This record gives sequence, C-alpha cells and structure tokens, in this order.
Amino acid sequence: MRHALAALWVICHREALRFLGQRARMLAALVRPLVWLFVFAAGFRAALGLSITPPYQTYISYETYIVPGLCGMILLFNGMQSSLSLVMDREMGTMRLLLTAPLPRWWLLSCKLIAGALISVLQAYAFLAICALYGITFAPLGYVTILPALFLTALMVGALGIALSSTIKQLENFAGVMNFVIFPMFFLSTALYPLWKMAEASALLEWICRLNPFSYGVESIRFALYLTPNPLAWGVCVGASIAFMALALWGYDPAKRMIGRKF
Repeated sequence: MRHALAALWVICHREALRFLGQRARMLAALVRPLVWLFVFAAGFRAALGLSITPPYQTYISYETYIVPGLCGMILLFNGMQSSLSLVMDREMGTMRLLLTAPLPRWWLLSCKLIAGALISVLQAYAFLAICALYGITFAPLGYVTILPALFLTALMVGALGIALSSTIKQLENFAGVMNFVIFPMFFLSTALYPLWKMAEASALLEWICRLNPFSYGVESIRFALYLTPNPLAWGVCVGASIAFMALALWGYDPAKRMIGRKF
C-alpha cells in the first residue's frame, strides 16, 4: 500500500510540474471556454431563442446554462491533452519504465488518470471563479456538490483518452485522431443546447446526443450545480469510465506489443 501511494504521489507531482511548466496550456484551458461564454453565448442565445426552465423549474440565462457544458469542455480537452503526454512518454521511453515498475499495470495507469483528473478539476474551478467575477454565480453549496461530478467526468474522458493513446503509433497522428473525438463529443452533447432543442432540429441528432456519454457527464455537472440528483447521469459516467479504462488496460497489454513496438 505504501508503495502504491508513493507511486500515486510521484505521478501526480510529475503531472503538476509538467502542467505548471506549460503556461500556454494553462492559458488555453481558460481562454477557450471564456471565448465561448463571452463571445458565442450572445449569438447562440439570439439564434436559438432559448428560454430554459426544465429541469430547474426557474428561468436561467443561456450563459448560466452553458457554464456546466464549458466546464465539461475543459475536462474533455485536458483529458485528451493528458493522453498526448502518454504518446510522448512512449516515444521517449518513459512509458516503458513506468509500466515495468513493480506495481500492477492497472494501478499505474489509474495513477496517471487520477493525476490528469485532478488538474482538470482545478482548471474547472478556476473557470468558475472567473465566471463568478463576471457575475455568473450559482448557489454556494453548488460549488461543493459539483466536485464529485467534475472528478467523475474527468475520469471518464481521461480514461477514453488513455484508451485512444494506446492505438496511436506516432505523435503526429494524435491531432487528427483527437479532432474526430473531441469536437463530435462536445458538439453532439448537451453542453451548448438542451435535448429538447436538438429534438426540434433533428430526431437523429437528439438520439446521438442521448447515446453520447459526454452528455451525461455534462448533465451530472449541471444538475449538481443546481443541487438536483441525477442517478442516470452518474450511472452512465461510472459505466463508461469502467469500459474506457478496460479498453486502456487492454491496449497497454504487453501481449499486444503496444509498448515494445517500434514507432
């Protein structure tokens, strides 16, 4: 147990140092959702004519509605960027050293996943603090109840990123693969518009959003901010996290020669 916790601490510390050393990444993580909030929100509100009440029973502005979705955006992009570091570590040989440590492979990958999730959660709270300064606030208790929802969603998208990283042969291919994952997951979700609005546009798009696990991550965050339980969203996020992590463990199985292969 002591060695397992030591490995968790070392990996979390390494990821924190790497993140703090990449100031452009820190800035981009906040600028991206802020642009959506301050620039695009006004246009989307005018174009969609949103007057959102369910499931909150009170009117909320469109800016307030998309804040949880933009928190999800931070978690999604950071989860995929953390996976990029796995590809880099594999090319440099660091990944080989990590996975040959005298600890279970599932624990080592879980440590990497937890480290990335913690960084993502901190970024999401930084974004919420900027929103509060701008005047977009929620119930004080909501900032507490949102923590497990943020962490679970970060674990889910991070596990997906690790699973994808096991299939990428070269670092140059990572950007293309991510474009086929990040943007569809984000736009075909409830991050920017509710399901009933999607249903008005297309029944097919509505069902795609319903099948998108990221939608349930966003909804778990959104409902947590409004102190409303959402067991379905939590259940889907837990199930998706387990499934993605199982794929990641399979992808990094030495029997598949994913680590020892020449890239």
